[in-house]
Amino acid sequence: MKKDFYILSSGELKREGNTLCFISEKGKKFVPITDIASIFIFGEVSFNKKLLEFLSSNEVLVHFYNYYGYYVGSFYPRSHYNSGYMILKQAEHYMNYERRILLAKKFVEGAIKNMIKNLKYYEARDKELSVPITILENFLSKVSNVKTVEELMAIEGNAKEEYYKAFNIIIKNPEFSFEKREKRPPKSRLDSLISFGNSLLYTTILGEIYKTHLDPRIGFLHATNFRKFSLNLDVAEIFKPIIVDRIIFTLINKNMLDESCFMREFDGLYLSEKGKALFIQEYDKKLKQTIKLTNKIKRSYRRIIRIELYKIEKHLIGEKEYEPFISRW
Repeated sequence: MKKDFYILSSGELKREGNTLCFISEKGKKFVPITDIASIFIFGEVSFNKKLLEFLSSNEVLVHFYNYYGYYVGSFYPRSHYNSGYMILKQAEHYMNYERRILLAKKFVEGAIKNMIKNLKYYEARDKELSVPITILENFLSKVSNVKTVEELMAIEGNAKEEYYKAFNIIIKNPEFSFEKREKRPPKSRLDSLISFGNSLLYTTILGEIYKTHLDPRIGFLHATNFRKFSLNLDVAEIFKPIIVDRIIFTLINKNMLDESCFMREFDGLYLSEKGKALFIQEYDKKLKQTIKLTNKIKRSYRRIIRIELYKIEKHLIGEKEYEPFISRW
C-alpha cells in the first residue's frame, strides 16, 4: 500500500533512477516512487522542474506548509480520472440550491453526530458530559429545518464551540484547556494542535479526491469561490472529530507532549518540529488503523475516506442518496 512521505527538515529532494532521494544534514534517505501517495513538505526544500515531471507521471501530490505549519498550497498533478460528466453533475448540484443544501446538511449532520459519538465515548468512561451532549443533540435537531447554507454554517459553528468546551472535561491536563478557538495565529497549545491536525486532514482528503472522478474545487457546504479547493473542507467536517480530535486526546492524556513540542513566535503559539513529528506519527498511525464496519468488513480510516467520496459520486449521478459516515463508537 502506498504511504505518505513527510519532510520536516530542510534539504534537497531529487530523483535518482526510479527512487526519490532526500538529502539533508542527516544524510540521504531513499524512497521508491511506487511507495508514495503524497509528499508533505514542512521544511525548506529545493527541487527542480524535472522532479515535478517525475512526480506528475507517477500521480504523486505534494503539499506545502510554511514554517509555522500553515498549509500553503499543493502541487496537484494532471488527473487521469478527470470526468467532464462528473464535473457537470457537481456543478448542477451546486447551482441548484435545493440539491446543494441537501448535501451541505449531510456534512453538518455527519460532523455533529461524530462529535456526539466522541462525547458519549468519554461519558461511558465516567466523564460528566450529559449537558454538552444534550446541547449538541439540540443543534442536530435543527439541521433538517434550515433554509440557507449560512444558517447551516452558523449551527455547525455554534455546535463546534460547545463541543470544544467539553474538551476541558475530557482532557486531564490544565495546560491544554479550551477558552475560545483562535486560528491565525493559534494562542494556546490546544489551538495549535487543532489547527495543525485539521490542516493535515484537509490535504489527506484532497489527495483522496485526486484518486476519484470528483473535482475538489466544487464544494457544497463551503462556498465554491476563488479559493482553490472546497470539497475537501466539506468532507473533513465529518472526519475531524473521529481522526484529528481523537489523536489530540491521545497525545495529551497519554502525556506524550511537553514544553519542547511548542514554540512561541510573535503573537502565536505553534508546534515545534518535535511537536509536528509526534503529531504526524500518531496521524499516520490513525489513518492506517482498521475498524470494523460490519461483522465481516474492516477498513482503514484512509480507505473509509475514499469510500465516502465514492458515496458522494453515487449521490451526484442519482444512484444512491448520500449518507455520511458515522463512527460506531
